[in-house]
Amino acid sequence: MAEQNSYLDMQLLRFTTAGSVDDGKSTLIGRLLYDSKSIFEDQLDAVEHSSAKRGLQHVDLSLVTDGLKDEREQGITIDVAYRYFATPQRKFIIADTPGHIQYTRNMVTGASTANLALILVDVRNGVIEQTCRHSFIASLLQIPHLVVCINKMDLVDYDEQAYRKVVGEYKDFASKLDVKDVRFVPISALHGDNVVNRSEKMDWYQGETLLHTLETIHIGSDHNHIDCRFPVQTVIRPHNDKYHDYRGYAGRVAGGVFKPGDEVTVLPSGFSSKIKEIHCFETKFEEAFSPMSVSFTLEDDIDISRGDMIVRPNNQPHMLQDIDVMLCWFNQRGPMPRGKYIIRHTSNEARCMISEVLYKVNINTLHRLEDDKEIGMNDIARVRLRTTKPLMVDDYSDNRSTGSIILIDEGTNETVAAGMIKL
Repeated sequence: MAEQNSYLDMQLLRFTTAGSVDDGKSTLIGRLLYDSKSIFEDQLDAVEHSSAKRGLQHVDLSLVTDGLKDEREQGITIDVAYRYFATPQRKFIIADTPGHIQYTRNMVTGASTANLALILVDVRNGVIEQTCRHSFIASLLQIPHLVVCINKMDLVDYDEQAYRKVVGEYKDFASKLDVKDVRFVPISALHGDNVVNRSEKMDWYQGETLLHTLETIHIGSDHNHIDCRFPVQTVIRPHNDKYHDYRGYAGRVAGGVFKPGDEVTVLPSGFSSKIKEIHCFETKFEEAFSPMSVSFTLEDDIDISRGDMIVRPNNQPHMLQDIDVMLCWFNQRGPMPRGKYIIRHTSNEARCMISEVLYKVNINTLHRLEDDKEIGMNDIARVRLRTTKPLMVDDYSDNRSTGSIILIDEGTNETVAAGMIKL
């Protein structure tokens, strides 16, 4: 039982992979899973069979992640493929996102919850347009850590100078981005060099292998533990004899640290109380912090419902109806002029319209396009939204949970856009 508990307590690292088509993303993930003994035998048999059917001399590990039939046939990734694996140090969720320009929205979706992004670069091609695009999106989504995997080192005879050249190119570009932690690893995903096991052919590289970086990189401070935010998802009223008078407010902590006895304010009503207890099922907690899912009880009976937010009296989010957002448009039909949409923000929901398009972003050059304001699928633009009621928001750079929104088409119920709030 103790072993099971320690497994459940292991830290979870979510990471996304990005790179141009044929840079080797799927092969790298397949290699990670294969060398860390995380592939089931029947999966491996299926991959070996598919590789033999194609007439390949080696086992094509990229087929481990390419699940869709179209992907297997074309040898490319189309949808976001999520994979789970664990080592004795950590649990991992991988989002394998497509490299094509027409799937920018899939990358935004896959990367929105990531702690880390793996950017793959083919050492022969260096930093190309797609590298810039993916790095910009990672920076826009405030992914705290970037690991640049310079792949296919076997095709340049593991040459140190070829590696250094690409590192220099990437550093020049990354200096324009808002990225705090960038690391570089020379690898060969096909042969496994520096992925899980250290390469004997690159003794000039003294750094860590990719897996060791993933296992040891510090992610404890990635969450905002300063600004206390608790969006209420549901009110728990059991109405049974054991918990006759119980009224709990359940949700996921979106920021800060809450403890019993803390003074809190409920928004938008502005009523104040103190936290009585913090629960998760039968367990009581002495503190709750992001991203824990818990239930609060308060010392006073206050009218609280889904969409309200519990915060500290002296540290509150902005309550706004006019909100500036960096929007990634997902839908094939662009936004309608002054069209109405449902906006979802944490557990809150309202209606809104796009009152103004301020500018579009050229993802490849990072330039603002102030003349072209026609938004199409996969475009990223800064827009102003007008909502039917005030939302309790933070800047996305301060809090990814309370600083993000999605837009839903009222008629079709499709998610048409995701956005990062800019204050």
